Amino acid sequence: MKVNANKVDELNVVLDIHVAAEDYAPAKKKKVSDYRRKAEIKGFRKGMAPASLIEKIYGQQALLDSVNDCIADALNNYIKEEKISIVGEPLPADNQPEQKWEDGNDFDFKFELGLTPKVSLELGKEDELPLYNITVTAAAKSEMKENLLKQYGSLADGKAAGEEDFLIVDFKQGETSVEGAYVALRQVAAAAKADFLGAKVGDVKTVDVNVAFENETDRASMLKVKKEELSAMDPLWLMTVKSVKTFAPAPLTKETFDKIYGEGVVADEAGMDARIEERLKAEYASEADYRLQKDMKDYLVKKSGIAVPETFLKKWITVANEGKLTAEQIESEFPLFIEDYKWQLIRTSLMEKYSVKVEHADLVAAAKTFAAYQYAMYGLNNVPDEQLEEFAKSILASEKDSQRIVEQVENEKVVAAVREVVTLKSKKISVDKFRALK
Repeated sequence: MKVNANKVDELNVVLDIHVAAEDYAPAKKKKVSDYRRKAEIKGFRKGMAPASLIEKIYGQQALLDSVNDCIADALNNYIKEEKISIVGEPLPADNQPEQKWEDGNDFDFKFELGLTPKVSLELGKEDELPLYNITVTAAAKSEMKENLLKQYGSLADGKAAGEEDFLIVDFKQGETSVEGAYVALRQVAAAAKADFLGAKVGDVKTVDVNVAFENETDRASMLKVKKEELSAMDPLWLMTVKSVKTFAPAPLTKETFDKIYGEGVVADEAGMDARIEERLKAEYASEADYRLQKDMKDYLVKKSGIAVPETFLKKWITVANEGKLTAEQIESEFPLFIEDYKWQLIRTSLMEKYSVKVEHADLVAAAKTFAAYQYAMYGLNNVPDEQLEEFAKSILASEKDSQRIVEQVENEKVVAAVREVVTLKSKKISVDKFRALK
């Protein structure tokens, strides 16, 4: 075989591969023999069919497979011998020479290779990045406290229905009645809200249920009928308010503190206030760290000045996705893909430069943190460690989730390594201004 490399530029190479008959002949002969040995053809014992018949049936496939094997060997050998790293996989060039697929012929092919750019980054104290110090305000502490007490609160009897309140009502229409229907005011359509706001026990109102409750599934459930029966019903119902329920925040008692923080952890309101401030500081620090990751990533990508084989990458993405993405989709998402690809190259380079290693314990710890966050979203803040361990195992057992955790830990470790090298300038900022940063 002959391989001729044509360097288009620093990141693109076109290979001309010449496969002579003598290159593929031995492999083709073996493949035909294998076909003959395994073939079960009517009228012949297994493995005893004439070679000419086997050639007629399987010869073309054997030829294609043998030539493709030669191409694969040529590509792999070139990459290995030249000690190059490529993007994706080699792709057939668009301007392929015409082939006459007959045994004994020579074949010529063209393949495009996109080369992985080399990353060279030298960092020092002259490299400056902002590290935001978000101020914890009294208003933020008060808001979190209020939300926590609401989260652990309960329904209580109210006097007049407000926006966030609930009504228990009876509906009546002629001889038909529905007792104890549950109405959340936030689900009432704006056009009918006035009929419900300020409602008190004993109030009687005529309500157009079609206007008040736009969701047919909810309306049917409330009126205890089948959804398909709604269209034939008179929408006007007489509504009697039986009860007004308001969501009362939890009282500042030991029982409440135990529910929120675990038994005996917080003894009084001052202890709760301290915990809230601690939590806000931790949340703000986490947000600031995430922002530092973003700023550092942008800074390093810009400083590296990495160029990538963009035309080749677009073609490779199209081929790799087997036509599932349109040209418009690829064009739209390509800038983000390129930035992410450049960061992956930089991250890999810096991991090697600073001897960054990711251990299994790091992945477990990150997965447990994510598990705790997931539980907290549902108001579960004191999940036992063994439960978090089990959740973490299930996360790491998923290929997709595991890869996300690996990338997260790699990012964090690289950022930690770079933090030790560059200069971080502390900047005080309010949470509103911080979250408004682009």
